[in-house]
Amino acid sequence: MKKKRLYIFAALFTVFSLTAQAQTDDKTLTVQNNGKEEKIDVPEAMTTDLDSLMNLYKAKTYLKPDTDCNMPDINPVYDSAVYKDRLSKLPTVIEMPYNGIVQAFIDRYTGQLRRKVAYMLGAQNFYLPTFEDALESYNLPLELKYLPVIESALDPNAKSHAGAVGLWQFVLKTARKYGLKVNSLVDERRDMVRASYAAAHYLSDLYKTYGDWNLVIAAYNCGKDQLNKAIRRSRGERDYWKIYPKLPAETRGYVPAFIAANYVMNYYCDHNICPLTTDLPQQTDTVMVNHDIHFEQIAQVLNISVDELEDLNPQYRRDIVNGRSELAALRLPEALIPVFIDKEDSVVNTDVKDYKPKRTEVEVAGGSNNYTVNKNKVVFEKKAGDTEKVSSDDSGNEDDSQETVSKSSSRRHSSKRSSSKSSKNSSKSKKKKKKQTSKSVSIREGDTLSEIAERNNTTVSKLKKLNKISGNNIRAGKKIRVK
Repeated sequence: MKKKRLYIFAALFTVFSLTAQAQTDDKTLTVQNNGKEEKIDVPEAMTTDLDSLMNLYKAKTYLKPDTDCNMPDINPVYDSAVYKDRLSKLPTVIEMPYNGIVQAFIDRYTGQLRRKVAYMLGAQNFYLPTFEDALESYNLPLELKYLPVIESALDPNAKSHAGAVGLWQFVLKTARKYGLKVNSLVDERRDMVRASYAAAHYLSDLYKTYGDWNLVIAAYNCGKDQLNKAIRRSRGERDYWKIYPKLPAETRGYVPAFIAANYVMNYYCDHNICPLTTDLPQQTDTVMVNHDIHFEQIAQVLNISVDELEDLNPQYRRDIVNGRSELAALRLPEALIPVFIDKEDSVVNTDVKDYKPKRTEVEVAGGSNNYTVNKNKVVFEKKAGDTEKVSSDDSGNEDDSQETVSKSSSRRHSSKRSSSKSSKNSSKSKKKKKKQTSKSVSIREGDTLSEIAERNNTTVSKLKKLNKISGNNIRAGKKIRVK
C-alpha cells in the first residue's frame, strides 16, 4: 500500500512539474474597457517562473501535492453576476468592485496561473500569520495580507526590474525611510518580520495621506509622485477608477490584480484548484551574536544545512552574520538555540573553506617606507638607518608610548589632556547610555514572547530574565521590559 501511494505521489509531482515547465506567463493582459480593447501590463510577480518558486527551500522541504485532491484540471466559467456576488460577500473593509478588468485578472489567475495559485495557497501558511500580526499592529484591513501575492508571488527572494526586493518589494529609498537596513552584508527587505512591519507602517502613512484604500494600493505600487500626477491630470479626481487612464501601465492593472488575488485565494475550490499541502516547519527563535560568523561555521558545529540557515536568515546577503559592528540576530530552530549558546566559541573559531574573517592588522610594504595597520592605529616606520617612529590614532592624537623622537613637552601634555578629557567624556557617555538603555513596550493582542523578542532585537530568555517570567504566558495591554 505504501509503495502504491509513493508511485501516485511521484506521478502527480511529475505531472505538476511538467505542467509548470509548459506554463508561460504573458507580461500583458488584453481587456475590454468602455467597449475598446486595451492592453495593460500585469504586475511583475504574475510573470514569475513557477520552477523558481518550487525550488525555494521551503517549497522543496515543506510543500507537496495533495494526493487526496481529485478535482478535474478544468476551470469552470460562471456568469458575471456570480463573480460580482462572490466579491460582495468577502469580509473586507476595502472595496472589491467587479468589472471587465477585474474579470480578466480572475481569468488569468484561475486559468493560466492556476498552478502558481496552488503554490501560493500552500506557501501562505509560512507567511500570512506574520503579515496579519503586522497589519493588526497598525489597525489595517487584513485583506492587505494578499498584497505580497501580487508583489512577489510569495517569493522572499523576489527582485524586480526596478530593484524592489523581498516579499513586500521595497525599493531602497522607501526601505531606509522605514528603518530597514541595507548594506553590503545585510538587506532587511528580505527579512519577513521586519519588512512586514515596515510595510504596515508605510501603508498606514499612505492611508493618512489619501484616505482611500484603492488609492493607497495604487500609491504602494507606483509611488506618491506618480499617483499625485495622475490625480492632477484628472482635475483633482480621487476615485481610482476615474484616474485609471492617467496611471502608469502597470498600476492600471495593480488594483484589479489585488481584487482578483483576494477572489482566487478565497474561491479557489470553485475553480478546481488544489492547494499544495504544507508541513509547517519546526518552531524557531533568535539569538543575538556579537561576532562575524559565516553560515558554514554554524552548519559544521550545529549540524544544520547552509540552505536552511539561508532560508531562516535571508537578510544576510553573503551568508555572514555581521555581529561585530552591532548585535545581530541569528534565527535558528528553537531546539538549537541552547546548543549554539553552549558552543558559540567553537562556532567562531571553526575554520571553513573560502571564508576569511576580516583582518584587524596587516603589514603594508610600499615605496621607501613600511606601514603597519591595525584596527585603531596606523604606525609609520621608516626603513633601517632612520630612527623616527611616529604613531597616530584615528583622531590624529599622538601615542606617547610608541614615540621615539623627542617631541615638545607642551605637545605631550596636550595629548595627555586630550586623552584625559576623552576619558571623562567617555565615562559620562557610558553613564548616560546606562540611563537610556531601559525600554518597555506594550504587549499586543496575540503576541508571543518570541515575536516580541524578534521585534526588539533580543531573545526570549533575556525577556524572561528581565521581567522575571517563569512560563510563556503574557497578557495583552501589559508593559514588558525589552532592555
